[in-house]
Amino acid sequence: MKNLKTILLIILVTSVFNRCTNHVDYEAIEGYQITADVYLQQESDYHAALVGTYDPLQWLFFNIQIGTIASEISLCGGESATDYIGLQQIDNMTHYPENDVLTRIWQWLYEGVNRANYMEENKPNIEFDGKESLYGEVYFLRAYYYFQLVKFFGDVPLFTEFRLTAGDSGNLVRSPKEEVYAQIELDLQNAIAVLPNSQAEAGRVNKYTAYALLGKVLLYQDKFTEAASTFDNIIGVYSLLGDYATQFLRFGENGPESVFEIQYTNTSNWYDWGCPQCSEGNYGIIMNGPRGWNGPEYAQGWSFNVPTEDFYNSYHPQDLRRDATILNIEEFATATGASYTEGYNHTGFFNNKYIPRAGESGGQIELNYLTNYRIIRYADVLLMAAEAYNRSGINDNLALSYLNQVRIRAFDDDEFELNNLSGANLTNAIWEERKFELAMEGHRFFDLVRTSQASSVIPGFIQGKHEVFPIPQQEIDISGLTQNPGY
Repeated sequence: MKNLKTILLIILVTSVFNRCTNHVDYEAIEGYQITADVYLQQESDYHAALVGTYDPLQWLFFNIQIGTIASEISLCGGESATDYIGLQQIDNMTHYPENDVLTRIWQWLYEGVNRANYMEENKPNIEFDGKESLYGEVYFLRAYYYFQLVKFFGDVPLFTEFRLTAGDSGNLVRSPKEEVYAQIELDLQNAIAVLPNSQAEAGRVNKYTAYALLGKVLLYQDKFTEAASTFDNIIGVYSLLGDYATQFLRFGENGPESVFEIQYTNTSNWYDWGCPQCSEGNYGIIMNGPRGWNGPEYAQGWSFNVPTEDFYNSYHPQDLRRDATILNIEEFATATGASYTEGYNHTGFFNNKYIPRAGESGGQIELNYLTNYRIIRYADVLLMAAEAYNRSGINDNLALSYLNQVRIRAFDDDEFELNNLSGANLTNAIWEERKFELAMEGHRFFDLVRTSQASSVIPGFIQGKHEVFPIPQQEIDISGLTQNPGY
Protein backbone atom coordinates (compact mmCIF):
# COMPACT_ATOMS: atom_id res chain seq x y z
CA MET A 1 0.00 0.00 0.00
CA LYS A 2 1.34 3.37 -0.97
CA ASN A 3 1.80 5.93 1.75
CA LEU A 4 0.04 9.29 1.78
CA LYS A 5 3.01 11.14 0.38
CA THR A 6 3.18 8.83 -2.57
CA ILE A 7 -0.52 8.96 -3.24
CA LEU A 8 -0.78 12.70 -3.00
CA LEU A 9 2.16 13.16 -5.32
CA ILE A 10 0.48 11.22 -8.11
CA ILE A 11 0.15 13.54 -11.09
CA LEU A 12 -3.42 13.74 -12.32
CA VAL A 13 -3.95 11.89 -15.57
CA THR A 14 -7.10 11.47 -17.52
CA SER A 15 -6.99 7.72 -17.04
CA VAL A 16 -7.91 8.56 -13.43
CA PHE A 17 -10.42 11.26 -14.17
CA ASN A 18 -12.04 9.74 -17.21
CA ARG A 19 -13.58 6.69 -15.56
CA CYS A 20 -17.26 6.44 -16.27
CA THR A 21 -19.48 6.77 -13.18
CA ASN A 22 -23.12 7.43 -12.38
CA HIS A 23 -22.27 11.03 -11.58
CA VAL A 24 -21.95 12.35 -15.08
CA ASP A 25 -22.48 11.15 -18.59
CA TYR A 26 -18.84 10.84 -19.61
CA GLU A 27 -17.35 8.19 -21.84
CA ALA A 28 -14.05 6.74 -20.62
CA ILE A 29 -11.10 6.30 -22.97
CA GLU A 30 -8.75 3.65 -21.64
CA GLY A 31 -5.07 4.35 -21.83
CA TYR A 32 -5.44 8.02 -22.64
CA GLN A 33 -3.08 10.09 -20.51
CA ILE A 34 -2.38 13.80 -20.17
CA THR A 35 0.05 15.25 -17.66
CA ALA A 36 -1.07 17.79 -15.09
CA ASP A 37 0.75 20.75 -16.61
CA VAL A 38 -1.32 20.64 -19.81
CA TYR A 39 -4.59 19.46 -18.31
CA LEU A 40 -7.61 21.64 -17.46
CA GLN A 41 -7.18 23.82 -20.52
CA GLN A 42 -10.62 23.23 -22.04
CA GLU A 43 -14.15 22.89 -20.67
CA SER A 44 -14.39 19.12 -21.15
CA ASP A 45 -11.30 18.69 -18.94
CA TYR A 46 -13.10 20.38 -16.05
CA HIS A 47 -16.13 18.13 -16.32
CA ALA A 48 -13.90 15.06 -16.45
CA ALA A 49 -11.84 16.28 -13.49
CA LEU A 50 -15.05 16.76 -11.51
CA VAL A 51 -15.84 13.07 -12.04
CA GLY A 52 -12.41 12.31 -10.65
CA THR A 53 -13.10 14.48 -7.60
CA TYR A 54 -16.30 12.54 -6.91
CA ASP A 55 -14.51 9.24 -7.43
CA PRO A 56 -12.89 8.84 -3.96
CA LEU A 57 -16.39 8.80 -2.47
CA GLN A 58 -16.73 5.30 -3.87
CA TRP A 59 -13.71 4.11 -1.91
CA LEU A 60 -15.10 5.07 1.51
CA PHE A 61 -16.99 1.87 2.34
CA PHE A 62 -14.76 1.39 5.41
CA ASN A 63 -16.10 4.67 6.79
CA ILE A 64 -19.63 3.25 6.79
CA GLN A 65 -18.48 -0.11 8.18
CA ILE A 66 -16.54 1.48 11.03
CA GLY A 67 -19.37 3.81 11.99
CA THR A 68 -21.33 0.70 12.89
CA ILE A 69 -18.69 -1.86 13.93
CA ALA A 70 -17.10 0.55 16.40
CA SER A 71 -20.45 0.97 18.18
CA GLU A 72 -22.40 -1.38 20.43
CA ILE A 73 -25.01 -2.49 17.87
CA SER A 74 -22.77 -4.66 15.68
CA LEU A 75 -19.77 -6.99 15.80
CA CYS A 76 -17.01 -7.17 13.22
CA GLY A 77 -17.63 -10.82 12.28
CA GLY A 78 -15.74 -12.28 9.31
CA GLU A 79 -14.20 -15.75 9.05
CA SER A 80 -12.03 -15.67 12.15
CA ALA A 81 -10.56 -13.39 14.82
CA THR A 82 -7.75 -12.51 12.42
CA ASP A 83 -9.92 -11.86 9.37
CA TYR A 84 -9.38 -8.19 8.46
CA ILE A 85 -7.48 -7.57 11.67
CA GLY A 86 -7.78 -3.79 11.31
CA LEU A 87 -11.56 -4.02 11.61
CA GLN A 88 -11.31 -6.57 14.42
CA GLN A 89 -9.14 -4.16 16.39
CA ILE A 90 -11.61 -1.31 15.91
CA ASP A 91 -14.47 -3.54 17.03
CA ASN A 92 -12.52 -4.43 20.19
CA MET A 93 -11.24 -0.88 20.78
CA THR A 94 -7.66 -2.16 20.50
CA HIS A 95 -6.68 -0.27 17.34
CA TYR A 96 -3.22 1.22 16.98
CA PRO A 97 -1.47 3.74 14.69
CA GLU A 98 -0.35 0.86 12.44
CA ASN A 99 -3.97 -0.10 11.66
CA ASP A 100 -4.15 -0.67 7.89
CA VAL A 101 -7.84 0.20 7.58
CA LEU A 102 -7.39 3.60 9.21
CA THR A 103 -4.33 4.23 7.05
CA ARG A 104 -6.40 3.63 3.91
CA ILE A 105 -9.15 5.95 5.12
CA TRP A 106 -6.60 8.71 5.71
CA GLN A 107 -5.01 8.17 2.31
CA TRP A 108 -8.23 8.03 0.35
CA LEU A 109 -9.73 11.09 2.03
CA TYR A 110 -6.63 13.14 1.32
CA GLU A 111 -6.69 11.89 -2.24
CA GLY A 112 -10.13 13.48 -2.47
CA VAL A 113 -8.83 16.71 -0.94
CA ASN A 114 -5.88 16.75 -3.32
CA ARG A 115 -8.10 16.31 -6.36
CA ALA A 116 -10.34 19.17 -5.24
CA ASN A 117 -7.28 21.34 -4.64
CA TYR A 118 -5.96 20.51 -8.09
CA MET A 119 -9.13 21.95 -9.55
CA GLU A 120 -8.86 24.98 -7.27
CA GLU A 121 -5.31 25.59 -8.52
CA ASN A 122 -6.52 25.63 -12.09
CA LYS A 123 -9.76 27.52 -11.64
CA PRO A 124 -8.45 30.73 -13.31
CA ASN A 125 -7.32 28.97 -16.50
CA ILE A 126 -10.46 29.47 -18.60
CA GLU A 127 -14.07 30.64 -18.35
CA PHE A 128 -17.16 28.72 -19.48
CA ASP A 129 -20.88 28.63 -18.78
CA GLY A 130 -21.70 26.72 -15.62
CA LYS A 131 -18.19 26.98 -14.22
CA GLU A 132 -19.26 28.50 -10.90
CA SER A 133 -21.86 25.82 -10.18
CA LEU A 134 -19.31 23.14 -11.14
CA TYR A 135 -16.97 24.58 -8.53
CA GLY A 136 -19.81 24.50 -6.04
CA GLU A 137 -19.63 20.71 -6.35
CA VAL A 138 -15.85 20.82 -5.88
CA TYR A 139 -16.22 22.85 -2.68
CA PHE A 140 -18.90 20.51 -1.37
CA LEU A 141 -16.70 17.48 -2.00
CA ARG A 142 -13.68 19.02 -0.31
CA ALA A 143 -15.86 19.89 2.66
CA TYR A 144 -17.14 16.33 2.84
CA TYR A 145 -13.65 14.84 2.71
CA TYR A 146 -12.43 17.16 5.44
CA PHE A 147 -15.52 16.47 7.53
CA GLN A 148 -14.75 12.77 7.43
CA LEU A 149 -11.12 13.47 8.33
CA VAL A 150 -12.00 15.61 11.35
CA LYS A 151 -14.61 13.07 12.52
CA PHE A 152 -12.09 10.24 12.39
CA PHE A 153 -8.86 11.95 13.42
CA GLY A 154 -9.64 15.33 15.05
CA ASP A 155 -6.88 17.85 14.26
CA VAL A 156 -5.60 17.18 10.73
CA PRO A 157 -3.37 18.94 8.17
CA LEU A 158 -5.39 21.62 6.39
CA PHE A 159 -4.50 22.90 2.93
CA THR A 160 -6.87 24.26 0.30
CA GLU A 161 -5.00 26.16 -2.39
CA PHE A 162 -2.48 23.61 -3.60
CA ARG A 163 -1.64 19.94 -3.99
CA LEU A 164 1.09 18.48 -1.87
CA THR A 165 4.47 18.14 -3.48
CA ALA A 166 7.56 16.23 -2.40
CA GLY A 167 8.86 19.25 -0.56
CA ASP A 168 5.70 19.68 1.50
CA SER A 169 5.81 16.46 3.49
CA GLY A 170 8.22 17.80 6.10
CA ASN A 171 6.23 20.99 6.55
CA LEU A 172 2.85 19.48 7.39
CA VAL A 173 1.28 20.27 10.74
CA ARG A 174 -2.06 19.36 12.22
CA SER A 175 -4.47 22.26 12.24
CA PRO A 176 -6.83 22.55 15.23
CA LYS A 177 -10.17 20.97 14.42
CA GLU A 178 -11.84 24.35 14.95
CA GLU A 179 -9.89 25.69 11.95
CA VAL A 180 -10.77 22.63 9.90
CA TYR A 181 -14.44 23.07 10.75
CA ALA A 182 -14.25 26.75 9.82
CA GLN A 183 -12.90 25.80 6.38
CA ILE A 184 -15.60 23.16 5.97
CA GLU A 185 -18.27 25.75 6.76
CA LEU A 186 -16.71 28.22 4.33
CA ASP A 187 -16.57 25.65 1.54
CA LEU A 188 -20.21 24.71 2.10
CA GLN A 189 -21.35 28.34 2.19
CA ASN A 190 -19.49 28.93 -1.07
CA ALA A 191 -21.12 25.82 -2.52
CA ILE A 192 -24.61 26.91 -1.44
CA ALA A 193 -24.12 30.29 -3.11
CA VAL A 194 -23.59 28.79 -6.58
CA LEU A 195 -25.14 25.30 -6.66
CA PRO A 196 -28.45 24.77 -8.47
CA ASN A 197 -31.56 23.58 -6.65
CA SER A 198 -31.49 20.32 -8.57
CA GLN A 199 -29.26 18.32 -10.90
CA ALA A 200 -30.27 16.32 -13.94
CA GLU A 201 -27.81 13.52 -13.17
CA ALA A 202 -28.15 11.21 -10.19
CA GLY A 203 -25.46 11.57 -7.56
CA ARG A 204 -24.47 15.15 -8.26
CA VAL A 205 -24.91 17.41 -5.27
CA ASN A 206 -27.23 20.40 -5.27
CA LYS A 207 -27.88 23.39 -3.02
CA TYR A 208 -30.01 21.38 -0.60
CA THR A 209 -27.39 18.65 -0.29
CA ALA A 210 -24.97 21.36 0.81
CA TYR A 211 -27.49 22.78 3.31
CA ALA A 212 -27.95 19.31 4.80
CA LEU A 213 -24.23 18.71 5.22
CA LEU A 214 -23.70 22.20 6.63
CA GLY A 215 -26.43 21.62 9.19
CA LYS A 216 -24.78 18.34 10.19
CA VAL A 217 -21.37 20.01 10.48
CA LEU A 218 -22.87 22.70 12.72
CA LEU A 219 -24.61 20.06 14.85
CA TYR A 220 -21.29 18.28 15.38
CA GLN A 221 -19.92 21.53 16.81
CA ASP A 222 -22.92 22.06 19.11
CA LYS A 223 -23.89 25.16 17.12
CA PHE A 224 -27.53 24.32 17.58
CA THR A 225 -29.12 27.67 16.75
CA GLU A 226 -27.18 27.97 13.50
CA ALA A 227 -27.93 24.34 12.66
CA ALA A 228 -31.66 24.86 13.18
CA SER A 229 -31.80 27.83 10.81
CA THR A 230 -29.73 25.91 8.25
CA PHE A 231 -32.07 22.92 8.30
CA ASP A 232 -34.99 25.30 7.73
CA ASN A 233 -33.76 25.62 4.14
CA ILE A 234 -34.24 21.93 3.39
CA ILE A 235 -37.30 20.93 5.46
CA GLY A 236 -40.11 20.13 3.03
CA VAL A 237 -37.87 19.88 -0.03
CA TYR A 238 -37.66 16.08 0.35
CA SER A 239 -40.19 13.60 1.72
CA LEU A 240 -40.27 10.32 3.63
CA LEU A 241 -41.10 7.22 1.63
CA GLY A 242 -44.21 5.49 2.82
CA ASP A 243 -42.43 2.13 2.89
CA TYR A 244 -39.24 2.34 4.95
CA ALA A 245 -37.65 -0.78 3.45
CA THR A 246 -38.11 0.26 -0.19
CA GLN A 247 -35.43 2.93 -0.14
CA PHE A 248 -32.70 0.35 0.52
CA LEU A 249 -33.62 -1.74 -2.49
CA ARG A 250 -32.22 -1.09 -5.93
CA PHE A 251 -35.37 0.53 -7.28
CA GLY A 252 -35.50 2.80 -4.24
CA GLU A 253 -32.18 4.53 -4.92
CA ASN A 254 -32.07 8.28 -5.56
CA GLY A 255 -35.70 8.56 -4.48
CA PRO A 256 -37.62 11.40 -2.78
CA GLU A 257 -35.96 10.68 0.59
CA SER A 258 -32.42 10.69 -0.83
CA VAL A 259 -30.42 13.83 -0.04
CA PHE A 260 -26.96 12.42 -0.79
CA GLU A 261 -26.03 9.00 -2.15
CA ILE A 262 -22.71 7.61 -3.28
CA GLN A 263 -23.32 6.11 -6.72
CA TYR A 264 -22.11 2.71 -7.91
CA THR A 265 -22.51 0.57 -11.00
CA ASN A 266 -22.04 -3.14 -11.71
CA THR A 267 -20.96 -2.64 -15.32
CA SER A 268 -17.45 -1.30 -14.76
CA ASN A 269 -14.40 -3.08 -16.16
CA TRP A 270 -12.09 -0.92 -14.06
CA TYR A 271 -11.34 -3.41 -11.31
CA ASP A 272 -8.56 -5.55 -10.03
CA TRP A 273 -7.56 -6.79 -6.58
CA GLY A 274 -4.30 -4.88 -7.07
CA CYS A 275 -6.43 -1.72 -7.12
CA PRO A 276 -9.90 -2.57 -5.81
CA GLN A 277 -10.77 1.11 -5.45
CA CYS A 278 -10.43 1.40 -9.22
CA SER A 279 -13.78 -0.37 -9.55
CA GLU A 280 -16.94 1.67 -10.01
CA GLY A 281 -18.73 -1.07 -8.03
CA ASN A 282 -19.32 -1.21 -4.29
CA TYR A 283 -17.08 -3.93 -2.90
CA GLY A 284 -18.08 -3.12 0.68
CA ILE A 285 -21.38 -4.93 0.07
CA ILE A 286 -19.84 -8.42 -0.24
CA MET A 287 -18.58 -8.08 3.33
CA ASN A 288 -22.10 -8.05 4.79
CA GLY A 289 -23.49 -11.28 3.30
CA PRO A 290 -23.78 -14.73 4.96
CA ARG A 291 -20.90 -17.11 4.24
CA GLY A 292 -21.66 -20.11 2.05
CA TRP A 293 -25.17 -18.91 1.28
CA ASN A 294 -27.28 -21.29 -0.78
CA GLY A 295 -30.78 -19.94 -1.05
CA PRO A 296 -33.07 -17.32 -2.59
CA GLU A 297 -32.95 -13.51 -2.71
CA TYR A 298 -29.49 -12.99 -1.20
CA ALA A 299 -25.94 -13.78 -2.33
CA GLN A 300 -23.10 -15.16 -0.27
CA GLY A 301 -20.62 -12.88 1.41
CA TRP A 302 -18.03 -12.71 4.15
CA SER A 303 -20.26 -12.30 7.27
CA PHE A 304 -18.84 -8.99 8.49
CA ASN A 305 -20.74 -6.26 10.35
CA VAL A 306 -23.24 -8.53 12.08
CA PRO A 307 -25.91 -6.89 14.28
CA THR A 308 -26.06 -8.11 17.85
CA GLU A 309 -28.97 -10.06 19.28
CA ASP A 310 -29.40 -7.43 21.98
CA PHE A 311 -29.83 -4.74 19.36
CA TYR A 312 -32.31 -6.80 17.35
CA ASN A 313 -34.36 -7.42 20.50
CA SER A 314 -34.26 -3.74 21.48
CA TYR A 315 -36.60 -2.84 18.62
CA HIS A 316 -40.28 -2.58 19.47
CA PRO A 317 -41.98 -5.67 17.94
CA GLN A 318 -44.22 -3.41 15.83
CA ASP A 319 -41.35 -1.28 14.52
CA LEU A 320 -41.25 -1.96 10.77
CA ARG A 321 -37.63 -0.85 10.66
CA ARG A 322 -36.37 -3.91 12.49
CA ASP A 323 -36.79 -6.44 9.69
CA ALA A 324 -35.86 -3.89 7.02
CA THR A 325 -32.61 -3.26 8.88
CA ILE A 326 -31.71 -6.70 10.26
CA LEU A 327 -32.06 -10.08 8.57
CA ASN A 328 -32.83 -12.89 11.01
CA ILE A 329 -30.88 -15.47 9.06
CA GLU A 330 -32.06 -18.53 10.99
CA GLU A 331 -35.69 -17.56 10.61
CA PHE A 332 -35.27 -16.82 6.90
CA ALA A 333 -33.29 -20.01 6.20
CA THR A 334 -35.89 -22.14 7.95
CA ALA A 335 -38.69 -20.53 5.97
CA THR A 336 -36.95 -20.89 2.58
CA GLY A 337 -34.87 -24.05 2.98
CA ALA A 338 -31.65 -22.07 2.53
CA SER A 339 -28.31 -22.99 4.03
CA TYR A 340 -25.25 -21.05 5.08
CA THR A 341 -22.01 -21.28 7.06
CA GLU A 342 -21.60 -19.54 10.38
CA GLY A 343 -18.82 -16.98 10.54
CA TYR A 344 -16.80 -15.59 13.44
CA ASN A 345 -18.91 -14.13 16.26
CA HIS A 346 -22.03 -15.37 14.52
CA THR A 347 -25.07 -13.63 16.00
CA GLY A 348 -27.76 -15.00 13.71
CA PHE A 349 -28.31 -11.55 12.20
CA PHE A 350 -27.09 -9.66 9.13
CA ASN A 351 -27.17 -6.10 7.83
CA ASN A 352 -30.26 -6.19 5.61
CA LYS A 353 -29.78 -2.65 4.30
CA TYR A 354 -26.43 -3.35 2.67
CA ILE A 355 -26.51 -7.09 2.13
CA PRO A 356 -25.45 -8.63 -1.19
CA ARG A 357 -28.53 -9.52 -3.20
CA ALA A 358 -28.76 -11.98 -6.04
CA GLY A 359 -28.22 -10.54 -9.50
CA GLU A 360 -26.89 -7.16 -8.38
CA SER A 361 -23.24 -7.69 -9.20
CA GLY A 362 -21.36 -8.30 -12.42
CA GLY A 363 -17.89 -9.16 -13.68
CA GLN A 364 -15.75 -9.97 -10.67
CA ILE A 365 -18.69 -10.31 -8.32
CA GLU A 366 -17.14 -9.22 -5.03
CA LEU A 367 -15.88 -5.94 -6.54
CA ASN A 368 -18.89 -4.96 -8.58
CA TYR A 369 -22.03 -4.59 -6.50
CA LEU A 370 -24.17 -1.69 -7.68
CA THR A 371 -25.70 -0.81 -4.30
CA ASN A 372 -25.51 2.90 -3.48
CA TYR A 373 -24.63 4.14 -0.01
CA ARG A 374 -27.26 6.46 1.45
CA ILE A 375 -25.11 9.11 3.12
CA ILE A 376 -27.83 11.61 4.08
CA ARG A 377 -31.52 10.71 4.07
CA TYR A 378 -34.40 13.06 4.76
CA ALA A 379 -35.21 11.12 7.94
CA ASP A 380 -31.70 11.97 9.14
CA VAL A 381 -32.34 15.64 8.32
CA LEU A 382 -35.61 15.63 10.27
CA LEU A 383 -33.95 14.09 13.32
CA MET A 384 -30.98 16.46 13.12
CA ALA A 385 -33.36 19.43 12.83
CA ALA A 386 -35.33 18.09 15.79
CA GLU A 387 -32.15 17.87 17.84
CA ALA A 388 -31.05 21.36 16.80
CA TYR A 389 -34.39 22.93 17.74
CA ASN A 390 -34.52 21.02 21.01
CA ARG A 391 -30.94 21.54 22.21
CA SER A 392 -30.94 25.22 21.21
CA GLY A 393 -34.06 25.74 23.32
CA ILE A 394 -35.79 27.40 20.39
CA ASN A 395 -38.86 25.23 19.86
CA ASP A 396 -39.45 21.85 21.46
CA ASN A 397 -42.89 21.54 19.86
CA LEU A 398 -41.39 21.81 16.38
CA ALA A 399 -38.64 19.39 17.37
CA LEU A 400 -41.25 16.90 18.56
CA SER A 401 -43.20 17.22 15.32
CA TYR A 402 -40.09 16.37 13.28
CA LEU A 403 -39.40 13.38 15.52
CA ASN A 404 -42.95 12.15 15.16
CA GLN A 405 -42.83 12.28 11.37
CA VAL A 406 -40.09 9.68 11.54
CA ARG A 407 -41.82 7.57 14.20
CA ILE A 408 -45.19 7.46 12.46
CA ARG A 409 -43.55 6.19 9.28
CA ALA A 410 -41.60 3.61 11.30
CA PHE A 411 -44.73 2.09 12.83
CA ASP A 412 -47.25 3.05 10.15
CA ASP A 413 -49.48 4.02 13.03
CA ASP A 414 -49.94 7.41 14.71
CA GLU A 415 -50.63 5.53 17.94
CA PHE A 416 -46.84 5.58 18.42
CA GLU A 417 -46.63 9.35 18.23
CA LEU A 418 -44.83 10.79 21.26
CA ASN A 419 -46.48 13.54 23.29
CA ASN A 420 -45.63 15.96 26.06
CA LEU A 421 -41.87 15.62 25.72
CA SER A 422 -39.49 18.52 26.19
CA GLY A 423 -35.99 19.38 27.34
CA ALA A 424 -33.64 16.52 28.17
CA ASN A 425 -36.39 13.90 27.86
CA LEU A 426 -37.00 14.99 24.27
CA THR A 427 -33.25 15.03 23.58
CA ASN A 428 -32.94 11.42 24.73
CA ALA A 429 -35.94 10.40 22.64
CA ILE A 430 -34.39 11.95 19.52
CA TRP A 431 -31.08 10.18 20.14
CA GLU A 432 -32.89 6.88 20.67
CA GLU A 433 -34.84 7.36 17.46
CA ARG A 434 -31.61 7.95 15.53
CA LYS A 435 -30.29 4.61 16.77
CA PHE A 436 -33.21 2.71 15.25
CA GLU A 437 -33.86 4.85 12.17
CA LEU A 438 -30.24 5.04 10.97
CA ALA A 439 -28.96 1.69 12.21
CA MET A 440 -26.29 -0.05 10.09
CA GLU A 441 -25.77 3.09 7.98
CA GLY A 442 -22.49 4.20 9.59
CA HIS A 443 -23.79 6.89 11.98
CA ARG A 444 -24.04 5.20 15.36
CA PHE A 445 -20.45 5.43 16.61
CA PHE A 446 -20.11 9.08 15.66
CA ASP A 447 -23.49 9.93 17.20
CA LEU A 448 -22.38 8.37 20.48
CA VAL A 449 -19.10 10.28 20.42
CA ARG A 450 -20.57 13.70 19.60
CA THR A 451 -23.27 13.33 22.27
CA SER A 452 -20.75 12.15 24.92
CA GLN A 453 -22.49 8.78 25.37
CA ALA A 454 -19.77 6.54 23.95
CA SER A 455 -17.92 5.68 27.16
CA SER A 456 -21.09 4.46 28.86
CA VAL A 457 -22.37 2.46 25.88
CA ILE A 458 -19.45 1.03 23.88
CA PRO A 459 -17.50 -1.85 25.51
CA GLY A 460 -13.81 -1.02 25.84
CA PHE A 461 -14.23 2.66 24.95
CA ILE A 462 -11.76 4.84 26.87
CA GLN A 463 -12.87 8.41 27.41
CA GLY A 464 -10.25 10.90 26.31
CA LYS A 465 -8.80 8.46 23.78
CA HIS A 466 -11.30 6.70 21.58
CA GLU A 467 -13.28 9.79 20.55
CA VAL A 468 -10.85 9.92 17.64
CA PHE A 469 -8.75 7.31 15.87
CA PRO A 470 -4.94 7.33 15.78
CA ILE A 471 -3.02 9.23 13.12
CA PRO A 472 -1.50 6.54 10.85
CA GLN A 473 2.03 5.81 12.00
CA GLN A 474 3.54 6.06 8.54
CA GLU A 475 2.20 9.60 8.23
CA ILE A 476 3.91 10.47 11.50
CA ASP A 477 7.12 8.90 10.23
CA ILE A 478 6.96 10.76 6.92
CA SER A 479 5.71 14.15 8.03
CA GLY A 480 6.47 14.34 11.73
CA LEU A 481 2.83 14.80 12.69
CA THR A 482 1.90 14.56 16.36
CA GLN A 483 -0.18 11.61 17.56
CA ASN A 484 -3.59 11.71 19.22
CA PRO A 485 -3.60 11.22 23.02
CA GLY A 486 -3.52 7.64 24.27
CA TYR A 487 -2.02 6.12 21.12
